[in-house]
Amino acid sequence: MEDTLHLPQRQSSIGVLILFFDTVQKWGRGLWPILVIWIFKFDELNKAYLLLGTVLVVLIIGIVAYLKYLNFTFYLDNENEEFIINEGIFNKTKTIIQLNRIQQVDINQSLIQRIIGVYALDVDTAGSAKKEGRIKAISHPLALALKARLMDNEKKEIGSLESQEAFISATVEERPFMKISFLSLLKVGITSNYVKSLGLILAFFVTAYENSRYFIEQSDFDEKKIDAYVNRSLAIQSVGIIIMLMLCSILIINLVRTVFKYFDYKITRQNGSLLLSFGLLSTKSTILKPEKVQIVTVTRNYFQRKMNILELKIKQATSGEKEERKSVIEIPGCNEKENEEILKLLFKNIPEKGVILKPNFRKLVFSVFLSIVLPLTGFFVFANYLHQQLLEYAYLLPLYVLFVGIIVYFSFRNNRLFINNNFIIKQSGAWDVDNEIIEPVKIQAITTSQLFWHKSVDIGSIIIHTAGGNISFQLGNFTTIKQYVNLWLYEMETSNSNWM
Repeated sequence: MEDTLHLPQRQSSIGVLILFFDTVQKWGRGLWPILVIWIFKFDELNKAYLLLGTVLVVLIIGIVAYLKYLNFTFYLDNENEEFIINEGIFNKTKTIIQLNRIQQVDINQSLIQRIIGVYALDVDTAGSAKKEGRIKAISHPLALALKARLMDNEKKEIGSLESQEAFISATVEERPFMKISFLSLLKVGITSNYVKSLGLILAFFVTAYENSRYFIEQSDFDEKKIDAYVNRSLAIQSVGIIIMLMLCSILIINLVRTVFKYFDYKITRQNGSLLLSFGLLSTKSTILKPEKVQIVTVTRNYFQRKMNILELKIKQATSGEKEERKSVIEIPGCNEKENEEILKLLFKNIPEKGVILKPNFRKLVFSVFLSIVLPLTGFFVFANYLHQQLLEYAYLLPLYVLFVGIIVYFSFRNNRLFINNNFIIKQSGAWDVDNEIIEPVKIQAITTSQLFWHKSVDIGSIIIHTAGGNISFQLGNFTTIKQYVNLWLYEMETSNSNWM
């Protein structure tokens, strides 16, 4: 049988349902005000017209979904090494993606796609704010064959369907060299993302409080009685119980999020790349080229160190900060040995910390001024001249100073820049200590700066720009920084590394 990837083909026929639900979702976002009116005015609406309108809308959405299915085709142009997608109903769009520019290929499966039995394939290249190619409903064998061809490092053409099937079988049967256990996910869930979970909880309570106040104002309740009851209730409750409830909520949110997102996490070697697959309800399978990696961040806190686990975050080329956050590949729950194995695959050897650059003590003084002195000054000025009732809470200020002071001190102590011949490692963080690793040959640009009052003490700052984000180090020895900048600029000019 001949290879069919070079022939224009459509998505799976059952994929019309996926396109239908996708169209419903898009239309729902645009028409939600009308839906809300229908819900609240349901008793006043003519039921016959409502039913007729609903049937008509569903019919139109079905026709649109079917036309999207008919007009969507994709194929590989082997002669020009291009992946081509044609789509559109009235406005036809032709997307041409050069194979050597493809950075990442993801095979995903949402809950609806899992029920129907199809997969989605996303193609991403460097320098774009969105996925260049997206196929929403194809079979698993076809998705694997496409992914293998699109991410073929050695640019070998797939000559026959038998070779595709052989590759697919080898991929399926190959055992992963690393698998994150459920116990490791539990460890990660109870030792990470405290700030994010706390923010979600606070946002929930603030929203609930605002909505309840609005409801009370619009109702005929006696606010004085309610306030008296609330004050008595708060006086009875213990601060310790509230803190325990917050901690339990944070732990539960972290555990649920971690298990659902990273369940059954597997990493497999595939043709010089890494195949990562994970997910409980919504599964994701992505393939990663080591040469495309820009920044690798190793994160660990005190509890994770005691449990012998850490987290890896891998950044590739992106087009901006928003896309940078979305495109980060996370590997949670690695132990030290597994971390070394992954770093060897990504960098060919384990990065080591070399010459150390420390920030000047002025950075600590400036951080104390910004995070402690300035807020306290603003508090007392506001309390004395505008809202004197705030002075009743002044007894909490020592706790604020102690807490923020500890964070500022450990942030300063952990702020280091390590340099050796092959790697640059930026260490930062107060509780979660990050080690960001980059290779000098992947630097795109370097920015150095020095304020005029820092010249006498020979300190300055540096920002290292990469396609995966920036790394900055402030108030280090400026003479040493300039020496390394000259070396890195030379390596940038003479390197022939193919990381784009």
